[in-house]
Amino acid sequence: MMDNKKFMIIGIIVALIIGILAVFLASGDPDGLESTALVVQDEKSILGASPEDGDAEAIGTGTFTYESPLPDYTMGESAGTAGAIVALIIGIFITFGLIIGVTWAATSKTSKS
Repeated sequence: MMDNKKFMIIGIIVALIIGILAVFLASGDPDGLESTALVVQDEKSILGASPEDGDAEAIGTGTFTYESPLPDYTMGESAGTAGAIVALIIGIFITFGLIIGVTWAATSKTSKS
């Protein structure tokens, strides 16, 4: 049977391979989150077409704004594909760290009880 450390290392390697391939294989025109934001803001119906003036990048008419540290999974337009790969690697390790932290917190509380 495989030990936990080897299992986590293999999982990180698989996640990195998928993340790097995603930069080259993912759609250049995704709209799921933007479409959902337009539905929530009553600018679009669930089954209806997007409004003509619906700007997917703006997500609405100023009722909701946010600042992303790695917008559109890139490090800016000037960084190109390399920036997208770095952004995904950063995201993978942040996610891994969060999972390890939550798992550690959950198991340490149950083992002390």
